[in-house]
Amino acid sequence: MQLVGYEPSGRGSALLLADEGDLERQPLEPGDTLSYALGSRRCAGVIDDGEHVHCDRTTTPYCEFHTSTWVCARCTGTCLKPEMDCYDDHAVYIAAFAPDTFKVGVTKRHRLETRLREQGADRGAHVHTVSNGRIARELEAEIATRLVDRVRTGPKVAALANRVDESAWETVLEEFDVLERFQFDYGLDLETQPVRETMVSGTVQGVKGRLLVIDRAGTTYAVDMRDLVGYELEEGSSSRELQSSLGSFG
Repeated sequence: MQLVGYEPSGRGSALLLADEGDLERQPLEPGDTLSYALGSRRCAGVIDDGEHVHCDRTTTPYCEFHTSTWVCARCTGTCLKPEMDCYDDHAVYIAAFAPDTFKVGVTKRHRLETRLREQGADRGAHVHTVSNGRIARELEAEIATRLVDRVRTGPKVAALANRVDESAWETVLEEFDVLERFQFDYGLDLETQPVRETMVSGTVQGVKGRLLVIDRAGTTYAVDMRDLVGYELEEGSSSRELQSSLGSFG
């Protein structure tokens, strides 16, 4: 059985497992117990019309034949497609990650709240609505000269046990006419930053964006689900030595 994908918070939170072409969705609900050991890792293949297409190539998480690039993610207002097709209303937003990382982003208007949850944002502010993706990307590129337009895993793990600096957040928003505000609760109550690990074994505490938070043997771990894609899973907890938090020795 191979782990071939995941659904972040905002889309149900689950791991996607494949076995001889069949797909299985492993929900990630608080209190659920996961008991898998990681085996070898290879290309995760592709999911096509609800079925998984296997690939034996060793490049991970995807080989050159199964790597897809969403050109819209690289757009700054000049369309990279043969013909522009993003004529839906788009939202430009600012996302906050505790304590003080602030990111500009773009999404289709109807997906705004879902997109913020998918990223694991602690706060969100809708600052522009425009008629197409080209205009949205132009605005995003301009705002990105002052704010980041991507947040790596490290700061997101650090945000798990932090609170948003409200003063800094309000200062960032002063230059915008905010149309709508969002505040998210992912059900996590962490006093200390989890240990970052790559594992699928323990008791699920919750999911924030693509970070899976697991309790195991007195330590709380944060797992970037993207780092799991491509691994073969074996039933039973891993026996490999894991880094533990100081609290687990109390």
